[in-house]
Amino acid sequence: MKKLIPVLVFVIFNSLQSFAQNQFLVYPDTAHAGQKVYKGILSKEILLSDTSFKWYADNQKYYTPMAAAIDAVKLNKDSIELLVFMGTWCEDSHFIIPRLYELSEAAGFDSKKITLIGTDRYKKTLSHLSEALNVYNVPTILIMKKGVEQGRIIEYGKYGMFEKDLIEILSSK
Repeated sequence: MKKLIPVLVFVIFNSLQSFAQNQFLVYPDTAHAGQKVYKGILSKEILLSDTSFKWYADNQKYYTPMAAAIDAVKLNKDSIELLVFMGTWCEDSHFIIPRLYELSEAAGFDSKKITLIGTDRYKKTLSHLSEALNVYNVPTILIMKKGVEQGRIIEYGKYGMFEKDLIEILSSK
């Protein structure tokens, strides 16, 4: 039953993504004047449309995805989905999220299969999804196959390069 609850939550959030317009809140970041916190279901387009998120383009500019990571995603692109928790306030998220999208594009992975969820500084989400899935750090990337978590990459991963962890997870399944 415990494994079924996260799967149901994931399915509900994916379903809602198609029907609601704004599934996130935006509020000032009390820790850093002039910055914003986005909390809820986001997308690459939302991040790109906010001119205060210059970090997105800056961290994508000089990145070339690892060939092995592109191949691993290509081989699995029809069978996996990614559930990604990030903080618009988090420097690790600033670095990894644009690169994750760049990698997915290079592999021909449909961006609609990436559910991006913004957290506040306490790593809380709307509807307590981060707590239900035991997400305590951001970014956290959950690799899902048929609603079952295959593995997760927390921040830069155990190798210090999220791509290497992604290759390992996708190669072992």
